[in-house]
Amino acid sequence: MVGGYDPSELPVKFRLLLPLHQKLPPPGPGDWLAVHPEPGQTYRQYVESRPPRAEGRRRIIYIQPLGDFRPTHRKILQQTATFMEAYFGLPVQMQKELPLAIIPPQAQRVHPLWGDRQILTGYVLEKVLRPTLPEDAVARIALTTSDLWPGPGWNFVFGQASLEDRVGVWSLYRNGDPEQSKEAYLLYLRRTLKTATHEVCHMFGMLHCIYFQCNMCGSNHRAESDRRPLWLCPICLAKLVYATGVDPVARYQKLADWCRQNGLDVEHQFYEKSLQVLRKP
Repeated sequence: MVGGYDPSELPVKFRLLLPLHQKLPPPGPGDWLAVHPEPGQTYRQYVESRPPRAEGRRRIIYIQPLGDFRPTHRKILQQTATFMEAYFGLPVQMQKELPLAIIPPQAQRVHPLWGDRQILTGYVLEKVLRPTLPEDAVARIALTTSDLWPGPGWNFVFGQASLEDRVGVWSLYRNGDPEQSKEAYLLYLRRTLKTATHEVCHMFGMLHCIYFQCNMCGSNHRAESDRRPLWLCPICLAKLVYATGVDPVARYQKLADWCRQNGLDVEHQFYEKSLQVLRKP
């Protein structure tokens, strides 16, 4: 055992990637694992849990826009859809926008200290998404520009998903102002991509990662979320490949190309390094 997991349980191609990844350091005050201790989930535990998988007709990821979107938001939404196709190796379809008026007053609140208007994640999952989940959907995730909160005891969440019902919701509200500058746009885009892919991974039954700096690590605040990379560690990548059937080499190539074309230089370089490792004879 190394750091709470057994490398030998991973297929060889994923073990080869381990040197590229940084181990997760102990949590600081207020970080996710300091507030929400978790046992982790190894690759073997994941497979034995019989997680949802993309099988038969059930292979499409649906994105459901919820609320009002400026043109810049719509552009980022389209970029998110194409990135997710590369990330999961599955088709992604955009659904018709739904107005916030469908959220009743009892599923909304104004934060008692901050004054932010928020919508209840559970209502979106259970009343908006789940009843109209398409038969061919492996996952359906709502995107909104409104702030989210999951219920008593919480201030807000970036997103939330149901591991069993294949539905999730994530918010752009705390991602900044993409129209401020090129750097602000790229930061907004990264934040959106991280939350979207993180929540869909949850819908494939993947729990938070406690082993490496990974997109599947939990985040309790914005600074912690910004420290997380957009890529998956080898353990979580092996889980995703098991769930979707995507070829990891083809996936890295598509992600590298996408990041190069869309200005995400750090991610482009990382995916290229991963490709070099997997392509070694």
